[in-house]
Amino acid sequence: MLGTYLALLAVAIGFGVALAAMGSAYGLGKATAAALEATGRQPEAAGNIRTSLIIGGALIEALTIYALLVSILLWTKLPTIRSTPTEKVEESGTIVIDKWPK
Repeated sequence: MLGTYLALLAVAIGFGVALAAMGSAYGLGKATAAALEATGRQPEAAGNIRTSLIIGGALIEALTIYALLVSILLWTKLPTIRSTPTEKVEESGTIVIDKWPK
């Protein structure tokens, strides 16, 4: 049960970042399209439109960075799984190989 939970958590981390990046790209695309359309209608207001676009874009990117930060924090909570067995040397000199570390 724990293995399934950790596997789903790992998949959710990847999908969370991907979803945040796609949402950010979509939002920035719509904002840029609206700003270009507004500049085409009123060229004299291009400076104000550009400023609003930059501030809005910064806020959109900040949300993406927050999603990346949350995914990194979740990723650090996943346990490390070693692909090689661990070796222990007992007092008698015998080498004991465990399949999975405990």
